[in-house]
Amino acid sequence: MNRARIIAAAVLFALLGAFVPIAGLVYFTWSRATEAEAARLQLTAERTLLRANRAYEAGMLALRRLNQSPLEPCSADHLHLMRALTLSTHSAEQVGYFEDGRLRCTSWGLMDAHVPEPTPDHVTADGAGITLGVRPIAGDGSPLIALHFGRYDILMDPARFVDVIADPNVRLAVASPDGRLMAQQDLLDQPLLQRLLRNPHSGMDSRTLYATAQDQEWLAIATAPRTDLLASFRQQFRQFIPLGVLGALAAVAAVVWLSRRRLSLRGELATAVRRREFHMHYQPIIELDTGICVGAESLVRWTRPDGSHVRPDLFIPLAEEHGLIDALTDQVIERVIDDMRELLVQDRSAHIAINLSAGDVSSGRALKVLAAKLAGTGIHPQQIWLEATERGFIDIQRARNTLAVARRTGHCVAIDDFGVGYSSLQYLQQLPLDALKIDKSFIDAIGTDSATSPVTSHIIDMAKTLGLFTVAEGIETPAQLAYLQARQVEFGQGWLFSRALPPEEFIAFHHQRLQQYGKARENFQNPNSAVE
Repeated sequence: MNRARIIAAAVLFALLGAFVPIAGLVYFTWSRATEAEAARLQLTAERTLLRANRAYEAGMLALRRLNQSPLEPCSADHLHLMRALTLSTHSAEQVGYFEDGRLRCTSWGLMDAHVPEPTPDHVTADGAGITLGVRPIAGDGSPLIALHFGRYDILMDPARFVDVIADPNVRLAVASPDGRLMAQQDLLDQPLLQRLLRNPHSGMDSRTLYATAQDQEWLAIATAPRTDLLASFRQQFRQFIPLGVLGALAAVAAVVWLSRRRLSLRGELATAVRRREFHMHYQPIIELDTGICVGAESLVRWTRPDGSHVRPDLFIPLAEEHGLIDALTDQVIERVIDDMRELLVQDRSAHIAINLSAGDVSSGRALKVLAAKLAGTGIHPQQIWLEATERGFIDIQRARNTLAVARRTGHCVAIDDFGVGYSSLQYLQQLPLDALKIDKSFIDAIGTDSATSPVTSHIIDMAKTLGLFTVAEGIETPAQLAYLQARQVEFGQGWLFSRALPPEEFIAFHHQRLQQYGKARENFQNPNSAVE
């Protein structure tokens, strides 16, 4: 990825970083406003249900007192009682007494006109009948609700059932549980009202929020336009916008920091290659049967001038991306020869392994560099082993050609980190290899219930079938060592033996192992010798 692409990606991610927090804030605020408005409307519906019950209970209380009265019907005292109860009952407009199926008298006085006893539209659980749309003779002709119980009825203003203090835009309605509309406050959206009467529920459509509450006697409905929700959303959004802006700024700052770090690290890497800031550590390789240190895997390290370290898994992929890997490989080869020349000349059985990049495996360029650097040093090609990861085998034909040249030159060739990439048995059969390095993840699985545990023995058997010797990576416990020795794995490396060491410490470690486990074989038989 070049600088322009990094900058373009940074701009894109910065825009996303600015957009996502704001979009998240919008979503959060809208959800919060919706929940708040829904809760407010639900509370209003429940208060309306309570108001309807209170109006009904007040009417029933008056009717029960009248039915229990011993006064002569329609007498002066009886009329006085009906007037008194009309005045004391907040929801009552008129009280009437029925006899022989017609109205005999009301709280206004005796009735001369023939008014039949009404047939109720709804009967409550208390046995009271409710008749809708009653228009009394006295009054302004507005339709009332008649609550009938025993020989009496009370005419009630429907507005008393929805007499609830609410926001100006809220509309209320009360109905019977079977969907008969008793009262409504102003004019509701009629199609929506009919849907809620048939199927009471709470929710929101494109124009209106609505909520319902019901019990065995009444169904209360509350609605409000979505403009109230938008107003609540705008109010809350203004409260939370500073958090959204801070989140957006933080995201943009993070993207800028990461992109600058990326660009900065790339620039640092180019400078480090130019200034040759890299050095080598050496991971000892042990012959498992004898305990002798037969060599090491060279591992490149980068220490900045300020003493801080950069991990190889960060700078090696970066070097590959930006065309710096060839120069880095050249420095690795030079460092290995400078560090280990004396040891390799003195001990012909020792070897050092150098890792090749995917580009080196494909092009073969590193082999020419290595041959030129080895000339005149006294180091035999057999003492430099070459390791390639499975990523280097994407172009199988080029990889085969490069590895074949390496083996003809005398180098031993190993496939590194086997089992974690995409290689197959077919690849192993096609490639000219000498060794197979078993990845640490399979060594860690030895003696465990891991799903990869059985794979380790299959890899070892496969290597033997193909005539390859094996090197186990990451050996850390005596149990792992015992297992590998039992399976006749030839070589191993890991912290059970030693960590990766600087050149001087590795040389001392190599000599110490020779003294401890016996004199190293003077003529170490290179597994590649048969092809010389």
